[in-house]
Amino acid sequence: MSGSTPFKMRLVHLDLKGAPPKVSYLSEIFPLFRGLGANGLLIEYEDMFPYEGSLRLLRAKYAYSPSEIKEILHLAGLNELEVIPLVQTFGHMEFVLKHAAFAHLREVGPFPCTLNPHEAESLALVGAMIDQVLELHPGARWLHVGCDEVYYLGEGEASRRWLQQEQNSTGKLCLSHMRAVASHMQTRRPSVTPLVWDDMLRDLPEDQLAASGVPQLVEPVLWDYAADLDVHGKVLLMQKYWRCGFSRLWAASAFKGATGPSQAVPPIKHHLRNHVQWLQVAGSRPTDSLQGIILTGWQRYDHFSVLCELLPAGVPSLAACLQLLLHGGFDGDAKAKVENLLGISNLEMMDPVREGAGSFPGSNILALVTQVSLHLRSSVDALLEGNTPMAALVAHGTPVCGFAPGTSPAGSAPTTAGGSSSTRSWFSTSSPQHSDTPMRVSSPILQIASWRSGAPSYRSWRSPCSWLSTRMPWRSGWRRTCTPACSGCELYCRTSARWPPPHPHPPALAGTLLRTPEGRACARRLLLWAGVLCAANCQPGQQGPT
Repeated sequence: MSGSTPFKMRLVHLDLKGAPPKVSYLSEIFPLFRGLGANGLLIEYEDMFPYEGSLRLLRAKYAYSPSEIKEILHLAGLNELEVIPLVQTFGHMEFVLKHAAFAHLREVGPFPCTLNPHEAESLALVGAMIDQVLELHPGARWLHVGCDEVYYLGEGEASRRWLQQEQNSTGKLCLSHMRAVASHMQTRRPSVTPLVWDDMLRDLPEDQLAASGVPQLVEPVLWDYAADLDVHGKVLLMQKYWRCGFSRLWAASAFKGATGPSQAVPPIKHHLRNHVQWLQVAGSRPTDSLQGIILTGWQRYDHFSVLCELLPAGVPSLAACLQLLLHGGFDGDAKAKVENLLGISNLEMMDPVREGAGSFPGSNILALVTQVSLHLRSSVDALLEGNTPMAALVAHGTPVCGFAPGTSPAGSAPTTAGGSSSTRSWFSTSSPQHSDTPMRVSSPILQIASWRSGAPSYRSWRSPCSWLSTRMPWRSGWRRTCTPACSGCELYCRTSARWPPPHPHPPALAGTLLRTPEGRACARRLLLWAGVLCAANCQPGQQGPT
Protein backbone atom coordinates (compact mmCIF):
# COMPACT_ATOMS: atom_id res chain seq x y z
CA MET A 1 0.00 0.00 0.00
CA SER A 2 2.98 2.29 0.47
CA GLY A 3 3.44 2.57 -3.30
CA SER A 4 6.39 4.76 -4.22
CA THR A 5 6.47 6.71 -0.96
CA PRO A 6 9.97 7.07 0.55
CA PHE A 7 8.52 6.64 4.06
CA LYS A 8 7.94 2.98 4.79
CA MET A 9 6.49 3.89 8.20
CA ARG A 10 3.83 6.57 8.53
CA LEU A 11 2.75 7.11 12.10
CA VAL A 12 -0.17 9.19 13.36
CA HIS A 13 0.59 10.96 16.63
CA LEU A 14 -2.14 10.72 19.28
CA ASP A 15 -1.49 13.38 21.92
CA LEU A 16 -3.58 12.32 24.92
CA LYS A 17 -2.64 15.15 27.28
CA GLY A 18 -5.75 17.00 26.20
CA ALA A 19 -9.21 15.83 25.07
CA PRO A 20 -8.34 12.11 25.11
CA PRO A 21 -10.79 10.15 22.92
CA LYS A 22 -12.95 7.33 24.19
CA VAL A 23 -11.88 3.84 23.20
CA SER A 24 -15.13 3.48 21.27
CA TYR A 25 -14.12 6.45 19.09
CA LEU A 26 -10.67 4.99 18.49
CA SER A 27 -12.34 1.79 17.31
CA GLU A 28 -14.04 3.86 14.59
CA ILE A 29 -11.13 6.07 13.60
CA PHE A 30 -8.36 3.43 13.43
CA PRO A 31 -9.80 1.77 10.28
CA LEU A 32 -9.92 5.21 8.65
CA PHE A 33 -6.26 5.85 9.57
CA ARG A 34 -5.35 2.57 7.90
CA GLY A 35 -7.47 3.30 4.85
CA LEU A 36 -5.79 6.68 4.44
CA GLY A 37 -2.31 5.15 4.43
CA ALA A 38 -1.08 5.16 8.03
CA ASN A 39 0.62 2.02 9.35
CA GLY A 40 1.54 3.09 12.86
CA LEU A 41 0.65 5.20 15.90
CA LEU A 42 2.77 7.27 18.24
CA ILE A 43 0.73 7.40 21.44
CA GLU A 44 1.73 10.11 23.90
CA TYR A 45 -0.07 9.00 27.05
CA GLU A 46 1.18 11.57 29.57
CA ASP A 47 -1.26 11.43 32.55
CA MET A 48 -3.72 9.15 30.74
CA PHE A 49 -1.58 6.07 31.38
CA PRO A 50 -2.67 3.84 34.32
CA TYR A 51 0.47 4.17 36.44
CA GLU A 52 0.54 2.00 39.55
CA GLY A 53 2.25 1.99 42.94
CA SER A 54 4.18 5.11 43.86
CA LEU A 55 3.38 6.55 40.42
CA ARG A 56 -0.38 6.22 40.79
CA LEU A 57 -0.77 9.93 41.57
CA LEU A 58 0.37 10.69 38.00
CA ARG A 59 -2.92 9.32 36.69
CA ALA A 60 -5.52 11.79 35.51
CA LYS A 61 -8.98 11.28 36.98
CA TYR A 62 -10.21 9.72 33.74
CA ALA A 63 -7.05 7.86 32.77
CA TYR A 64 -7.38 4.72 30.70
CA SER A 65 -7.44 1.47 32.65
CA PRO A 66 -4.98 -1.36 31.90
CA SER A 67 -7.75 -3.24 30.14
CA GLU A 68 -8.48 -0.21 27.96
CA ILE A 69 -4.81 0.10 27.03
CA LYS A 70 -4.89 -3.54 25.96
CA GLU A 71 -8.07 -2.88 23.98
CA ILE A 72 -6.42 0.09 22.22
CA LEU A 73 -3.44 -2.09 21.30
CA HIS A 74 -5.80 -4.84 20.09
CA LEU A 75 -7.71 -2.37 17.91
CA ALA A 76 -4.44 -1.05 16.51
CA GLY A 77 -3.31 -4.61 15.71
CA LEU A 78 -6.56 -5.37 13.91
CA ASN A 79 -5.90 -2.38 11.67
CA GLU A 80 -2.20 -3.16 11.14
CA LEU A 81 -1.08 -0.06 13.04
CA GLU A 82 2.19 -0.52 14.91
CA VAL A 83 2.13 1.28 18.25
CA ILE A 84 5.07 3.27 19.59
CA PRO A 85 4.40 4.65 23.09
CA LEU A 86 5.85 8.02 24.11
CA VAL A 87 7.01 8.83 27.65
CA GLN A 88 8.50 12.23 28.42
CA THR A 89 11.71 11.78 30.45
CA PHE A 90 13.41 15.20 30.56
CA GLY A 91 11.44 18.23 29.34
CA HIS A 92 7.64 18.61 29.34
CA MET A 93 7.49 16.88 32.72
CA GLU A 94 4.77 19.15 34.11
CA PHE A 95 2.33 16.29 34.60
CA VAL A 96 4.86 14.67 36.97
CA LEU A 97 6.68 17.57 38.60
CA LYS A 98 3.51 19.52 39.40
CA HIS A 99 2.91 17.03 42.23
CA ALA A 100 4.36 17.92 45.62
CA ALA A 101 5.82 14.42 45.94
CA PHE A 102 8.11 15.06 42.96
CA ALA A 103 8.55 18.84 43.12
CA HIS A 104 12.03 18.45 44.63
CA LEU A 105 13.16 16.89 41.32
CA ARG A 106 12.61 20.07 39.30
CA GLU A 107 15.64 21.58 37.61
CA VAL A 108 14.43 25.05 38.68
CA GLY A 109 12.16 25.12 41.72
CA PRO A 110 9.35 27.37 40.46
CA PHE A 111 9.00 25.62 37.09
CA PRO A 112 7.69 22.03 36.74
CA CYS A 113 8.70 21.59 33.11
CA THR A 114 12.22 20.16 33.39
CA LEU A 115 13.67 17.29 35.40
CA ASN A 116 16.84 17.75 37.45
CA PRO A 117 19.36 15.41 35.77
CA HIS A 118 21.75 15.44 38.74
CA GLU A 119 19.44 13.63 41.16
CA ALA A 120 19.68 9.84 41.22
CA GLU A 121 15.99 9.80 42.09
CA SER A 122 15.24 11.50 38.76
CA LEU A 123 16.56 8.56 36.75
CA ALA A 124 14.79 6.12 39.07
CA LEU A 125 11.53 8.02 38.47
CA VAL A 126 11.68 8.00 34.67
CA GLY A 127 12.97 4.42 34.75
CA ALA A 128 9.91 3.33 36.72
CA MET A 129 7.63 5.16 34.28
CA ILE A 130 9.32 3.50 31.30
CA ASP A 131 9.11 0.05 32.92
CA GLN A 132 5.38 0.34 33.56
CA VAL A 133 4.65 1.58 30.03
CA LEU A 134 6.72 -1.19 28.43
CA GLU A 135 5.02 -3.77 30.60
CA LEU A 136 1.70 -2.94 28.95
CA HIS A 137 3.35 -2.79 25.50
CA PRO A 138 5.09 -6.18 25.29
CA GLY A 139 5.37 -6.08 21.50
CA ALA A 140 6.86 -2.59 21.17
CA ARG A 141 9.96 -2.26 18.99
CA TRP A 142 10.51 1.42 19.78
CA LEU A 143 9.77 3.68 22.73
CA HIS A 144 9.85 7.44 22.32
CA VAL A 145 11.43 9.11 25.36
CA GLY A 146 10.75 12.74 24.34
CA CYS A 147 13.70 14.90 25.48
CA ASP A 148 12.53 17.95 23.52
CA GLU A 149 12.37 21.57 24.68
CA VAL A 150 14.32 21.03 27.89
CA TYR A 151 13.96 24.59 29.07
CA TYR A 152 15.94 26.00 32.03
CA LEU A 153 18.49 23.21 31.70
CA GLY A 154 21.62 24.35 33.48
CA GLU A 155 19.85 26.98 35.56
CA GLY A 156 19.29 24.89 38.70
CA GLU A 157 21.62 25.14 41.67
CA ALA A 158 23.17 21.72 41.11
CA SER A 159 23.63 22.43 37.40
CA ARG A 160 25.26 25.80 38.07
CA ARG A 161 27.81 24.17 40.33
CA TRP A 162 28.42 21.40 37.79
CA LEU A 163 28.85 23.87 34.94
CA GLN A 164 31.57 25.71 36.85
CA GLN A 165 33.81 22.71 36.35
CA GLU A 166 36.11 22.82 33.35
CA GLN A 167 34.86 21.28 30.08
CA ASN A 168 31.29 20.93 31.35
CA SER A 169 28.44 22.39 29.29
CA THR A 170 24.67 22.20 29.01
CA GLY A 171 25.09 20.08 25.88
CA LYS A 172 27.16 17.56 27.80
CA LEU A 173 24.58 17.57 30.59
CA CYS A 174 21.76 16.92 28.12
CA LEU A 175 23.62 14.08 26.42
CA SER A 176 24.48 12.53 29.77
CA HIS A 177 20.82 12.28 30.76
CA MET A 178 19.78 10.93 27.34
CA ARG A 179 22.50 8.29 27.58
CA ALA A 180 21.40 7.30 31.10
CA VAL A 181 17.75 6.90 30.04
CA ALA A 182 18.68 4.93 26.91
CA SER A 183 21.06 2.71 28.88
CA HIS A 184 18.29 1.92 31.35
CA MET A 185 16.08 0.80 28.45
CA GLN A 186 18.89 -1.25 26.94
CA THR A 187 19.36 -3.05 30.24
CA ARG A 188 15.67 -3.74 30.82
CA ARG A 189 14.44 -4.29 27.23
CA PRO A 190 17.36 -4.56 24.78
CA SER A 191 14.95 -5.27 21.94
CA VAL A 192 13.33 -1.81 22.29
CA THR A 193 15.06 1.16 20.64
CA PRO A 194 14.63 4.65 22.13
CA LEU A 195 13.51 7.52 19.91
CA VAL A 196 14.19 11.16 20.84
CA TRP A 197 13.08 14.49 19.41
CA ASP A 198 16.18 16.06 17.90
CA ASP A 199 15.89 19.77 18.80
CA MET A 200 18.27 19.52 21.78
CA LEU A 201 20.89 17.87 19.53
CA ARG A 202 20.86 20.23 16.55
CA ASP A 203 23.28 22.86 17.80
CA LEU A 204 25.72 20.53 19.55
CA PRO A 205 29.26 20.29 18.11
CA GLU A 206 29.74 17.17 15.99
CA ASP A 207 32.72 15.95 17.97
CA GLN A 208 30.84 16.23 21.26
CA LEU A 209 27.79 14.43 19.88
CA ALA A 210 29.85 11.67 18.25
CA ALA A 211 31.90 11.02 21.41
CA SER A 212 28.90 10.95 23.75
CA GLY A 213 27.77 7.39 23.00
CA VAL A 214 24.23 8.63 22.34
CA PRO A 215 24.26 7.92 18.56
CA GLN A 216 24.75 4.22 19.27
CA LEU A 217 21.77 4.13 21.66
CA VAL A 218 18.95 6.24 20.19
CA GLU A 219 17.33 7.17 16.90
CA PRO A 220 16.61 10.92 16.50
CA VAL A 221 13.35 12.26 15.10
CA LEU A 222 13.92 15.44 13.08
CA TRP A 223 10.85 17.59 13.60
CA ASP A 224 9.95 20.60 11.55
CA TYR A 225 6.32 21.71 11.42
CA ALA A 226 6.47 25.27 10.15
CA ALA A 227 9.26 25.18 7.54
CA ASP A 228 11.75 26.62 10.03
CA LEU A 229 14.34 24.64 8.04
CA ASP A 230 14.25 24.60 4.27
CA VAL A 231 14.93 21.43 2.29
CA HIS A 232 18.66 22.13 2.14
CA GLY A 233 18.79 22.81 5.88
CA LYS A 234 17.08 19.51 6.66
CA VAL A 235 19.45 17.61 4.39
CA LEU A 236 22.49 19.21 6.04
CA LEU A 237 21.13 18.27 9.46
CA MET A 238 20.65 14.66 8.37
CA GLN A 239 24.20 14.54 7.05
CA LYS A 240 25.50 15.87 10.36
CA TYR A 241 23.68 13.13 12.29
CA TRP A 242 25.04 10.41 9.99
CA ARG A 243 28.57 11.71 10.44
CA CYS A 244 28.05 11.58 14.22
CA GLY A 245 27.16 7.89 14.05
CA PHE A 246 23.36 7.71 14.11
CA SER A 247 22.32 4.66 12.09
CA ARG A 248 18.65 5.56 11.56
CA LEU A 249 16.79 8.84 11.33
CA TRP A 250 13.09 9.71 11.44
CA ALA A 251 11.13 12.72 10.23
CA ALA A 252 8.26 14.49 11.98
CA SER A 253 5.70 16.73 10.31
CA ALA A 254 2.33 17.93 11.62
CA PHE A 255 -1.29 17.68 10.57
CA LYS A 256 -2.60 19.84 13.43
CA GLY A 257 -1.53 21.52 16.64
CA ALA A 258 1.41 23.42 15.15
CA THR A 259 -0.03 26.77 14.00
CA GLY A 260 -1.21 28.33 17.25
CA PRO A 261 -1.89 27.27 20.84
CA SER A 262 -5.62 27.89 20.49
CA GLN A 263 -6.25 27.04 16.84
CA ALA A 264 -9.72 25.57 16.24
CA VAL A 265 -9.41 24.09 12.72
CA PRO A 266 -6.04 23.29 11.07
CA PRO A 267 -5.01 25.17 7.91
CA ILE A 268 -4.73 22.27 5.47
CA LYS A 269 -2.70 24.09 2.84
CA HIS A 270 0.00 24.96 5.38
CA HIS A 271 0.34 21.34 6.49
CA LEU A 272 0.46 20.09 2.90
CA ARG A 273 3.40 22.42 2.21
CA ASN A 274 5.15 20.97 5.26
CA HIS A 275 4.79 17.44 3.86
CA VAL A 276 5.87 18.47 0.36
CA GLN A 277 9.14 19.66 1.89
CA TRP A 278 9.69 16.36 3.67
CA LEU A 279 9.03 14.48 0.41
CA GLN A 280 11.67 16.62 -1.27
CA VAL A 281 14.11 15.89 1.56
CA ALA A 282 13.51 12.14 1.35
CA GLY A 283 13.74 12.21 -2.44
CA SER A 284 17.14 13.87 -2.33
CA ARG A 285 18.66 11.05 -0.29
CA PRO A 286 19.13 7.31 -0.95
CA THR A 287 16.11 5.06 -0.50
CA ASP A 288 15.26 4.27 3.14
CA SER A 289 17.49 7.06 4.41
CA LEU A 290 14.59 7.93 6.72
CA GLN A 291 13.03 5.12 8.74
CA GLY A 292 9.63 6.78 8.70
CA ILE A 293 7.65 9.93 9.33
CA ILE A 294 5.53 10.87 12.34
CA LEU A 295 2.55 13.08 11.54
CA THR A 296 2.23 14.92 14.83
CA GLY A 297 -1.13 16.15 16.06
CA TRP A 298 -0.51 18.14 19.23
CA GLN A 299 -3.52 18.62 21.49
CA ARG A 300 -1.94 21.12 23.87
CA TYR A 301 1.35 22.99 23.60
CA ASP A 302 2.08 21.82 27.12
CA HIS A 303 0.32 20.24 30.08
CA PHE A 304 -1.22 23.51 31.30
CA SER A 305 -2.09 25.05 27.95
CA VAL A 306 -5.51 25.51 26.38
CA LEU A 307 -6.70 22.98 23.83
CA CYS A 308 -5.86 23.43 20.19
CA GLU A 309 -7.56 21.52 17.34
CA LEU A 310 -9.41 18.41 18.43
CA LEU A 311 -8.68 15.14 16.65
CA PRO A 312 -11.96 15.11 14.64
CA ALA A 313 -11.26 18.65 13.45
CA GLY A 314 -7.87 17.52 12.19
CA VAL A 315 -8.99 14.44 10.26
CA PRO A 316 -9.35 16.18 6.84
CA SER A 317 -5.85 17.64 7.23
CA LEU A 318 -4.47 14.24 8.27
CA ALA A 319 -6.18 12.57 5.32
CA ALA A 320 -4.77 15.04 2.83
CA CYS A 321 -1.26 14.79 4.26
CA LEU A 322 -1.23 10.98 4.28
CA GLN A 323 -2.47 10.81 0.71
CA LEU A 324 0.15 13.34 -0.35
CA LEU A 325 2.86 11.11 1.14
CA LEU A 326 1.49 8.05 -0.67
CA HIS A 327 1.01 9.71 -4.06
CA GLY A 328 4.10 11.93 -4.02
CA GLY A 329 1.88 15.00 -4.32
CA PHE A 330 -1.69 16.14 -3.81
CA ASP A 331 -3.05 15.66 -7.28
CA GLY A 332 -6.62 15.12 -8.43
CA ASP A 333 -6.56 11.41 -7.62
CA ALA A 334 -5.33 12.01 -4.06
CA LYS A 335 -7.92 14.73 -3.51
CA ALA A 336 -10.70 12.53 -4.88
CA LYS A 337 -9.71 9.65 -2.59
CA VAL A 338 -9.73 11.93 0.45
CA GLU A 339 -13.15 13.29 -0.42
CA ASN A 340 -14.46 9.76 -1.04
CA LEU A 341 -13.12 8.30 2.22
CA LEU A 342 -14.30 11.25 4.31
CA GLY A 343 -17.62 11.75 2.54
CA ILE A 344 -16.73 15.35 1.72
CA SER A 345 -18.08 16.83 -1.50
CA ASN A 346 -15.33 19.42 -1.93
CA LEU A 347 -12.20 19.61 0.21
CA GLU A 348 -11.40 23.31 0.48
CA MET A 349 -7.68 23.90 0.52
CA MET A 350 -7.75 27.55 1.49
CA ASP A 351 -10.49 27.61 4.14
CA PRO A 352 -11.70 25.33 6.93
CA VAL A 353 -14.12 22.61 5.91
CA ARG A 354 -17.56 24.12 5.78
CA GLU A 355 -20.81 22.94 7.31
CA GLY A 356 -21.76 19.45 6.32
CA ALA A 357 -18.19 18.34 6.91
CA GLY A 358 -18.44 14.73 5.75
CA SER A 359 -19.40 11.33 7.09
CA PHE A 360 -16.18 10.21 8.81
CA PRO A 361 -16.17 9.45 12.56
CA GLY A 362 -16.40 12.79 14.36
CA SER A 363 -17.42 14.79 11.28
CA ASN A 364 -20.35 16.25 13.21
CA ILE A 365 -17.84 17.69 15.67
CA LEU A 366 -15.88 19.34 12.86
CA ALA A 367 -19.09 20.82 11.46
CA LEU A 368 -20.07 22.16 14.87
CA VAL A 369 -16.63 23.60 15.58
CA THR A 370 -16.57 25.34 12.20
CA GLN A 371 -20.11 26.65 12.56
CA VAL A 372 -19.58 27.99 16.08
CA SER A 373 -16.19 29.49 15.26
CA LEU A 374 -17.51 31.33 12.20
CA HIS A 375 -20.52 32.62 14.13
CA LEU A 376 -18.56 33.70 17.17
CA ARG A 377 -15.94 35.37 15.00
CA SER A 378 -18.52 37.79 13.61
CA SER A 379 -20.25 38.09 16.99
CA VAL A 380 -17.06 38.95 18.85
CA ASP A 381 -16.02 41.42 16.15
CA ALA A 382 -19.32 43.22 16.62
CA LEU A 383 -19.06 42.93 20.37
CA LEU A 384 -15.60 44.48 20.50
CA GLU A 385 -16.77 47.39 18.38
CA GLY A 386 -18.88 48.48 21.35
CA ASN A 387 -22.09 48.75 19.32
CA THR A 388 -24.12 46.10 21.13
CA PRO A 389 -25.82 45.86 24.51
CA MET A 390 -23.37 43.09 25.45
CA ALA A 391 -20.48 45.56 25.24
CA ALA A 392 -21.65 47.08 28.50
CA LEU A 393 -21.35 43.70 30.18
CA VAL A 394 -17.83 43.28 28.86
CA ALA A 395 -16.83 46.69 30.12
CA HIS A 396 -17.97 45.99 33.69
CA GLY A 397 -17.42 42.23 33.95
CA THR A 398 -21.07 41.79 34.91
CA PRO A 399 -22.17 38.24 35.82
CA VAL A 400 -24.37 36.77 33.12
CA CYS A 401 -25.59 33.58 34.78
CA GLY A 402 -29.34 33.95 34.72
CA PHE A 403 -29.16 36.94 32.37
CA ALA A 404 -31.95 36.61 29.83
CA PRO A 405 -30.58 36.71 26.27
CA GLY A 406 -31.68 39.82 24.49
CA THR A 407 -32.14 42.07 27.51
CA SER A 408 -29.88 45.04 28.05
CA PRO A 409 -28.31 45.91 31.39
CA ALA A 410 -27.56 49.50 32.21
CA GLY A 411 -24.17 50.88 31.31
CA SER A 412 -22.14 51.48 28.21
CA ALA A 413 -18.86 50.29 26.83
CA PRO A 414 -15.72 52.37 26.97
CA THR A 415 -14.97 53.72 23.54
CA THR A 416 -12.10 55.30 21.75
CA ALA A 417 -12.21 58.83 20.43
CA GLY A 418 -13.73 57.49 17.28
CA GLY A 419 -16.63 55.99 19.18
CA SER A 420 -15.63 52.31 19.09
CA SER A 421 -13.62 50.29 21.52
CA SER A 422 -10.19 49.08 20.49
CA THR A 423 -9.51 45.36 20.42
CA ARG A 424 -5.90 45.82 21.48
CA SER A 425 -6.74 48.20 24.33
CA TRP A 426 -9.58 45.93 25.46
CA PHE A 427 -7.16 43.03 25.86
CA SER A 428 -4.56 45.12 27.58
CA THR A 429 -6.95 46.40 30.25
CA SER A 430 -8.54 43.04 31.07
CA SER A 431 -7.20 40.95 33.89
CA PRO A 432 -7.65 37.19 34.32
CA GLN A 433 -10.77 35.97 36.06
CA HIS A 434 -10.45 32.97 38.33
CA SER A 435 -14.06 32.32 39.26
CA ASP A 436 -16.51 30.24 37.32
CA THR A 437 -19.51 31.10 39.53
CA PRO A 438 -20.90 33.48 38.64
CA MET A 439 -19.16 33.49 35.28
CA ARG A 440 -18.00 36.88 34.11
CA VAL A 441 -18.05 37.95 30.51
CA SER A 442 -14.39 38.92 30.55
CA SER A 443 -13.11 35.37 31.08
CA PRO A 444 -14.96 33.53 28.28
CA ILE A 445 -14.67 36.46 25.91
CA LEU A 446 -10.91 36.45 26.45
CA GLN A 447 -11.00 32.80 25.55
CA ILE A 448 -13.25 33.23 22.53
CA ALA A 449 -11.18 36.12 21.20
CA SER A 450 -7.96 34.19 21.69
CA TRP A 451 -8.98 31.17 19.67
CA ARG A 452 -10.90 32.85 16.89
CA SER A 453 -7.82 34.39 15.29
CA GLY A 454 -4.79 32.91 17.01
CA ALA A 455 -3.02 34.02 20.14
CA PRO A 456 -3.16 37.79 20.73
CA SER A 457 0.07 39.69 21.21
CA TYR A 458 1.22 38.87 24.71
CA ARG A 459 3.43 41.93 24.74
CA SER A 460 0.44 44.23 24.29
CA TRP A 461 -1.28 43.14 27.48
CA ARG A 462 -0.97 45.13 30.68
CA SER A 463 0.50 43.05 33.48
CA PRO A 464 -1.99 42.40 36.31
CA CYS A 465 0.91 42.52 38.76
CA SER A 466 4.67 42.88 38.74
CA TRP A 467 6.46 40.43 36.47
CA LEU A 468 9.97 39.16 36.09
CA SER A 469 9.97 38.42 32.39
CA THR A 470 12.27 36.37 30.22
CA ARG A 471 12.04 35.01 26.71
CA MET A 472 11.90 31.37 25.84
CA PRO A 473 11.53 29.52 22.52
CA TRP A 474 8.35 27.60 21.82
CA ARG A 475 7.08 25.45 18.99
CA SER A 476 5.19 28.35 17.46
CA GLY A 477 7.79 31.07 18.05
CA TRP A 478 8.74 33.24 21.00
CA ARG A 479 6.73 33.31 24.19
CA ARG A 480 7.17 35.31 27.33
CA THR A 481 7.04 33.92 30.80
CA CYS A 482 7.25 35.14 34.36
CA THR A 483 8.35 33.55 37.57
CA PRO A 484 5.44 32.01 39.50
CA ALA A 485 6.63 33.90 42.57
CA CYS A 486 4.02 36.61 42.16
CA SER A 487 0.87 35.68 43.99
CA GLY A 488 -1.24 38.47 42.53
CA CYS A 489 -1.75 36.68 39.25
CA GLU A 490 -2.13 33.25 40.84
CA LEU A 491 0.35 31.80 38.35
CA TYR A 492 -1.67 32.96 35.34
CA CYS A 493 1.44 34.27 33.64
CA ARG A 494 2.17 34.96 30.00
CA THR A 495 3.13 31.49 28.92
CA SER A 496 0.82 29.51 26.71
CA ALA A 497 0.54 27.26 29.75
CA ARG A 498 -1.18 29.85 31.94
CA TRP A 499 -2.80 32.54 29.84
CA PRO A 500 -5.65 32.60 29.04
CA PRO A 501 -6.94 30.60 32.01
CA PRO A 502 -7.07 26.98 30.87
CA HIS A 503 -10.80 26.58 30.28
CA PRO A 504 -11.66 24.38 27.28
CA HIS A 505 -12.73 26.40 24.22
CA PRO A 506 -15.67 25.71 21.90
CA PRO A 507 -14.15 22.55 20.35
CA ALA A 508 -14.87 20.99 23.75
CA LEU A 509 -18.42 20.74 22.43
CA ALA A 510 -17.18 17.31 21.38
CA GLY A 511 -18.15 16.04 24.81
CA THR A 512 -19.73 12.96 23.32
CA LEU A 513 -16.29 11.80 22.20
CA LEU A 514 -14.40 12.77 25.33
CA ARG A 515 -13.99 10.91 28.58
CA THR A 516 -14.48 13.82 30.98
CA PRO A 517 -17.96 14.92 32.11
CA GLU A 518 -16.45 18.35 32.82
CA GLY A 519 -16.17 18.74 29.06
CA ARG A 520 -19.93 18.35 28.70
CA ALA A 521 -20.59 20.94 31.39
CA CYS A 522 -18.27 23.36 29.62
CA ALA A 523 -19.98 22.59 26.31
CA ARG A 524 -23.37 23.52 27.77
CA ARG A 525 -21.88 26.73 29.14
CA LEU A 526 -20.33 27.61 25.79
CA LEU A 527 -23.59 26.95 23.97
CA LEU A 528 -25.22 29.37 26.40
CA TRP A 529 -22.56 31.90 25.46
CA ALA A 530 -23.22 31.38 21.78
CA GLY A 531 -26.91 32.03 22.42
CA VAL A 532 -26.23 35.13 24.50
CA LEU A 533 -23.91 36.56 21.87
CA CYS A 534 -26.36 35.76 19.11
CA ALA A 535 -29.27 37.38 20.94
CA ALA A 536 -27.19 40.47 21.61
CA ASN A 537 -25.61 40.83 18.18
CA CYS A 538 -27.81 39.17 15.53
CA GLN A 539 -30.24 41.19 13.45
CA PRO A 540 -33.91 40.13 13.44
CA GLY A 541 -34.28 37.01 11.36
CA GLN A 542 -30.69 35.90 11.85
CA GLN A 543 -29.96 32.68 13.65
CA GLY A 544 -26.96 31.57 15.65
CA PRO A 545 -25.44 28.15 16.01
CA THR A 546 -27.83 25.34 16.78
